[in-house]
Amino acid sequence: MKQQRDHRLQGLYAITDEHLIPEAVFASRVEAALAGGARIIQYRDKSTNRQKRLQQAQQLRRLCSDYHALCIINDDIELAGAVDADGVHLGRDDHSPEHARERLGEKAIIGISCYDRLELALAAENNGADYVAFGAMFSSTTKPEACLAGTAIIRQARQQLQLPVCAIGGITAENIREPLREGADMVAVIGGVFAGNNVKNKALVLSRHFQPPI
Repeated sequence: MKQQRDHRLQGLYAITDEHLIPEAVFASRVEAALAGGARIIQYRDKSTNRQKRLQQAQQLRRLCSDYHALCIINDDIELAGAVDADGVHLGRDDHSPEHARERLGEKAIIGISCYDRLELALAAENNGADYVAFGAMFSSTTKPEACLAGTAIIRQARQQLQLPVCAIGGITAENIREPLREGADMVAVIGGVFAGNNVKNKALVLSRHFQPPI
């Protein structure tokens, strides 16, 4: 189990979405987010096209390396290992942190979705996770069915956990200050970065809220 807090786990955390990013411009949109200040990029693609997913994950890994940002793969431990990603993010129905650690090694970053449940975060910390994510903070067009956790859970988590805490769900330039005031280390954004054009500018607006400047 890793005990030391990873201080790279802070800042704007952008998550890709196959429905928002046309395949032809995948690399350029990811690079735009990185140029705009995203410090972590999660590759999230629920399609069954394994070849496309491998190629895009490889592209994302190279771009993250170029920008000294972290590359995280959503759900897929095998894909994370295949592209030498920095880590993997796991949800409710995915493998355990222990299994991911066994497959990816001690240096891998393992994040866990905890929704609106602090007890899941406490268990994740005990089981060797490197960070936890709570959400949705606000109603979201990307995941309209997601439970609303609210921002108060961020404050509760910071009081009880040693791990970095990520806020996700419906976060925009207008409301990003709320989870940050409660102590969020990272703010994860999907549509607020990747929906439509001007990805770099959207990322810049969000990343400027983190201090010290990154």
